[in-house]
Amino acid sequence: MYYTYMIRCEDNSLYTGYTSDIEKRMKAHFGKAKIAAKYTKSHKPVKLEATWKTKEKSNACKLEYYIKKLNKIEKEDIIEGSRISKYLKGKVDCRRFVRFNLNYENNK
Repeated sequence: MYYTYMIRCEDNSLYTGYTSDIEKRMKAHFGKAKIAAKYTKSHKPVKLEATWKTKEKSNACKLEYYIKKLNKIEKEDIIEGSRISKYLKGKVDCRRFVRFNLNYENNK
């Protein structure tokens, strides 16, 4: 499985990424490990906001790419529960993704 995810940072910005191991990646971001993204090292992550899974890496990469092109209002709308197909129809085959909840927060 591959995962595309959105993390809210302390300054209310949103980081989007993809991975094949969601637990390991969240530990890296939230623990500021060497393998964490440069962005989340300088913008403290506070909460995993949204996660989608798919069977193919190329789909996860495409979803990440197109989410990064959305504006902040559209990203917030997706986090609040709007389907990704509302903004990405015709760009990504949204039927290949399953949204699921994974609670991950920085309680420090």
